[in-house]
Amino acid sequence: MEKELYKALTHLKKGHVLLCPTDTIWGLSCDATNTEAVERIYKIKKRNKSKSLIVLVSSKEMLSNYIDLLPPELDDILSKFNKALTIIYPKAIKLAENVYAQNSSVAIRIVEKGFVHQLISQFGKAIVSTSANYSNQTTATKYCEINNDLIKEVDYAVNEKFGNSSSKSSTIIELIENGYRTLRN
Repeated sequence: MEKELYKALTHLKKGHVLLCPTDTIWGLSCDATNTEAVERIYKIKKRNKSKSLIVLVSSKEMLSNYIDLLPPELDDILSKFNKALTIIYPKAIKLAENVYAQNSSVAIRIVEKGFVHQLISQFGKAIVSTSANYSNQTTATKYCEINNDLIKEVDYAVNEKFGNSSSKSSTIIELIENGYRTLRN
């Protein structure tokens, strides 16, 4: 695994786009602070720029680098979910401008295990992750379901043997005044 992490990390540092397993499904990833790399993901996916992307971090400490003030109820919210949880924060900082939604919010998930956790930890910065499919097409939950043309468009595809342990997308909640609302379960 160390060799694969090294290769993926080298590409991230160069501003490249990766195809890699996350804690949920396979995704297209890049440095979340690199505007040009994020732009490439939009082009590869043929995704409308009005649709925002998910950002992954490896810890609550890393999350605090991108959220000015972590909500006091964050630990309670995180403890209520026993699966991957993406939280839409009303405002974030230090990310590429094209990661933010039109209302300045950002969807961020703390990844706690697996290949992508190790990758983010070693990279030391947040990465973008979006499903490994063209926009408006079925989400590929396994490597073998990913469109070969899409694979050819990325700079580096992580070896499929390092795939994820889950094949389900994360739950998505949005922080609102006095709590949160679930957008995807």
